[in-house]
Amino acid sequence: MRYEVMKAPNLMIAEMWKEFFEGEGVPCQILPEDGKTFSESSTYTLVIAREKDHVVKEILRKL
Repeated sequence: MRYEVMKAPNLMIAEMWKEFFEGEGVPCQILPEDGKTFSESSTYTLVIAREKDHVVKEILRKL
């Protein structure tokens, strides 16, 4: 199962959050909102494995 962590307004910010989460040991995927195209100006959803949601919630709480 996947858990939606957040939405990012563009690819650059999505990649920045992905690197941050993976640096904390949480594998993360970036998916385009429309489900099809990856472009710089599209909106993206960051998703993680459901069993890691408590880790991400704790990381975000500390920010």
